[in-house]
Amino acid sequence: MTNLLRKPFGTHGKVHEITPQSAGWRYVGFSLYHLRAGEKVAEATGDNEVILVMIEGKAAINGAGQEWGVLGERMNVFEKTPPHCLYLPNGTEWEARAETDCTVAVCSAPGKGGHAARRIGPDGITLTERGKDTNTRYINNIAMENEDYCDSLLVTEVFTPAGHWSSYPSHRHDEDDYPRITYLEETYYHRLNPANGFGIQRVYTDDSLLDETMAVADGDVVLVPRGHHPCGAPYGFEMYYLNVMAGPLRKWRFVPAPEVAWILERDK
Repeated sequence: MTNLLRKPFGTHGKVHEITPQSAGWRYVGFSLYHLRAGEKVAEATGDNEVILVMIEGKAAINGAGQEWGVLGERMNVFEKTPPHCLYLPNGTEWEARAETDCTVAVCSAPGKGGHAARRIGPDGITLTERGKDTNTRYINNIAMENEDYCDSLLVTEVFTPAGHWSSYPSHRHDEDDYPRITYLEETYYHRLNPANGFGIQRVYTDDSLLDETMAVADGDVVLVPRGHHPCGAPYGFEMYYLNVMAGPLRKWRFVPAPEVAWILERDK
């Protein structure tokens, strides 16, 4: 049994802390804070660049020597409105003071000092439909490769309707062989609506040396070190996830699982 499913270790303050060291890989870090109104949190980025994502609620944020004002608008992530985010390069510091109860995600990867601090969203982020039939889901791209905001990070939000599949057809990005495929580590921060529901995520390789199927609860994080990684939202439960990816090249190129490659061909 691998340790790909990470449960929150609390309900208040920092509830997730995934580092390259704890994940057993090289690039992606992910932390999550649940703050009550009036509480503060502060961190240094160190050698990493960081994107702060306001999952829910509002916070006044200072970072990289600037005051960015109050970030955040949606009070429930399933409002599906564009997120308020902040990019911070390596070698800087940030502080967030909760204006309301809020949930703040900290997405990190190695920084090279190639980009300045900047707000990301809500302007410029549009909820976009992807897929067909029960493979339909809705995407808020925060910092994918078309957005030249970052040195390493790729970050996006996905909303999967109840009864649908996502990150599907199954695909992998676990080899450094651009342009055919890129090596990208990935985390999935899951939310469910209603919150007492569950979703399914499978992480598997073509040779089945890695093959884990997990029931994910509201607030869980799944690590994807390699292999294919589809998600399913059972009828009655809507699924959200925040993806963080990073690797040696900031490009997203993948190879489909052999058993589902025909679906990609059909849907072109």
